[in-house]
Amino acid sequence: MKSTFGSLLKLRILLPTSPNFLFLPKILLPTTWFIFTPATYSTVCHTQEDSVGEDIEDQSKTSMQIMKQFGCTDTEISNIFNRGPFLLKADANQLQSKLERLTWLGISAPELAKIINDRPRFLTCRVNHCFDERVEFLMTLFGSKEVLAKAILRNPSFLTHDLHKKIKPVIALYEGIGLSMPDLIQMLLSRPTLIPRTSFNEEKMEYIGKTGVPNDSRMFKYVVTIIGISRLETIRQKVANLEKFGFSEDEVFLFFGKSPFVLTLSVDKVQRNMTFILGEMKLPATTVLEHPSLLFKNLEDVLKPRVLLARKVQEMGLDLQINGPMMVRAMRMTERRFLKVFVNCHPKDAADELMEYYKNVKGVKRLAEASKKNFQKGFPF
Repeated sequence: MKSTFGSLLKLRILLPTSPNFLFLPKILLPTTWFIFTPATYSTVCHTQEDSVGEDIEDQSKTSMQIMKQFGCTDTEISNIFNRGPFLLKADANQLQSKLERLTWLGISAPELAKIINDRPRFLTCRVNHCFDERVEFLMTLFGSKEVLAKAILRNPSFLTHDLHKKIKPVIALYEGIGLSMPDLIQMLLSRPTLIPRTSFNEEKMEYIGKTGVPNDSRMFKYVVTIIGISRLETIRQKVANLEKFGFSEDEVFLFFGKSPFVLTLSVDKVQRNMTFILGEMKLPATTVLEHPSLLFKNLEDVLKPRVLLARKVQEMGLDLQINGPMMVRAMRMTERRFLKVFVNCHPKDAADELMEYYKNVKGVKRLAEASKKNFQKGFPF
């Protein structure tokens, strides 16, 4: 009886209080009646769920059909959707409209596949926003639809950058500095980051003046654009790095005027090459002022192996020595030219020994490269 009362009491606690529930029967109900299993409920019935799934599937088929109408092959479509799976659910009308506009500009299916591979979300951007006004301005700027298409392939952001707040102000900046329109177009085609990264202030204008490059020089466009897209702190670091090797600030900026692309080299690369040129090649620092290419050469693949080969030639007592001005000339040669002039010119036995030594020296570098991890590169802008 005690057990019966306890069970009934538990049931009374579990059940909600109600005026219609004034007493409990004196009959024990089966215990399974007291087990309440929580349930989850869907607001979509089976018919609706099937409909949603069919809609997504139909939408995917529609996106694929639109791509095929545009001229994409099955392989290209597969690559596009692998890089941008969200395009399968894209609004059909918007997708169709964007592709029609790109077709009008002259962008082909393989070219579109390349753009999507590099920038998967390109077709989700506001390509249609102010499209006519934007294209009209860019057509005037580049001079023809063909050149505009080439520019878009190099930098699709021309179709997404804000026309009035970004593109037009940057163009006006370079024109104000004195860059001619043909030179500006060349830089827009070759440097995709020009629009988003350009900034000028009094200090940068001072740097441009210190290079001593006049407006009509063929180097002016490179000096102006490279300084324009570089951060001030980065320029200061690169100037200070060269000053460590005995150059004055004026010499450094004149050097930039003569070889503007030195400004694109990292501090680490310049430091390592300069240290090797002074320490191992035994050349004065001023050599790079006359031969900037020495700073661009790969230390492990070109400079070091060729210097070691020069020492090997000296150890073997061969006639053609690689030293002094000849050393600089050897570093500037292509690989085929270098081997022809400084290896194959010797008797066969000596040439074979030198070639074996040279391969072994370069093999150490290749082995190190093989151990590096591979990183997937994306769009450069």
